[in-house]
Amino acid sequence: MARDLRFETAIAFARDLIRLPSLPGQEAQLAARVRTELEHLRFDDVWIDELGSVLGRVRGRGQAPSLLISCHLDAVDVGDAAAWAHDPFAADIEDGWLHGRGSMDIKGPLALITYAAAHGLESRPAGDVIVAHTVLEERGGWGMAHVMERIGSEIGAAIIGEATAGDVCTGHRGRAEVVVEVVGKAGHASAPDRAHNPIELLPRLVPALQRFADALPSDVALGRSTIAPTMIETLPRSRNVIPDRVRLTLDWRVLAGDTPVQLLDRLDTYLVAEIGPAAPFEVHTRIGVERQTTYTGEAADRPLFTPGFLMRSDHPIVDAAVAAVAARTGRRPATRPWTFATDGGYTCGVGGVPTLGFAPGEERFAHTDTERLELASARAVYDAYPDVFGAVQNAARALRDR
Repeated sequence: MARDLRFETAIAFARDLIRLPSLPGQEAQLAARVRTELEHLRFDDVWIDELGSVLGRVRGRGQAPSLLISCHLDAVDVGDAAAWAHDPFAADIEDGWLHGRGSMDIKGPLALITYAAAHGLESRPAGDVIVAHTVLEERGGWGMAHVMERIGSEIGAAIIGEATAGDVCTGHRGRAEVVVEVVGKAGHASAPDRAHNPIELLPRLVPALQRFADALPSDVALGRSTIAPTMIETLPRSRNVIPDRVRLTLDWRVLAGDTPVQLLDRLDTYLVAEIGPAAPFEVHTRIGVERQTTYTGEAADRPLFTPGFLMRSDHPIVDAAVAAVAARTGRRPATRPWTFATDGGYTCGVGGVPTLGFAPGEERFAHTDTERLELASARAVYDAYPDVFGAVQNAARALRDR
């Protein structure tokens, strides 16, 4: 029986996915649905790895390296569902838009990129095409890190299905969650002279961190590295106890090539020079760590660091994708970085695999209560996908053979 690869069928699949909540670590039901669809489309190999990511393989003719195409399974929380104009899990279609949590980040693109890959089952691509829909992308990318550890050596190029509005994205800043901890001496709040309250250092520390942020480097393509304080907490948390420590959490958007060691060394050196001896307090910095448990039961303490990456705008892989989009759509797409981080930090930033992004959807709707996907632009991207896959894989073969 012929596969039904019409755009409308792919969108029906996307609507099924939107109706299944899939917070990070809670992707089991969605993963099962995606696996069922891959089997229905008759991918040559379909499997779920140890962490719960869903993978499918279209076997190629063995003439080119494997092409990895990827979206992620997890989605962020909806917040106050009553604030949404459309039920976040209803997958409404209205006025040419698909609405709901995951409609553009990233279940809509996941459905489209999966169906587009299935086109290769008829004509057989030059090399294998592997779809990898990963877990825990929203919490640092453990799923993709694991995929790359397992099959990264066979991948010649990767396409990430995060929203690009039909442009070709060539990289992004990374993200480091940095904890700055001030340690003092706890005591009863009725006797403050017996304690060393670390809160007292904040009027010096916070402005110093702002001056540090103001002096961070910039990249012509990626823009500035930035720091935003996002949380302050005291320990212990009792309101009649002077705490012995204060923790500031910083969201640090880092440039391509930055590593956790480099970042902390830079910050530590600055704080020593700027604040000097802080006695009776101690100031420590570290990358935030989160205990993560996958829906398959695997658990690990994971650093909250997503690497950045940047491809040259004239890289052969990028040129191939741009030419394919232009030929199919009649519009030459812009090449630019994403504003947010993606699993490309692991495929390219860590694994060194040439990586680009191409997908429908506007970044401004990500993680909002107005999330939506325009169907007309989604159709244009869907129609272009097979040509883009072929062009990128052929460019990867040329790079391998030269």
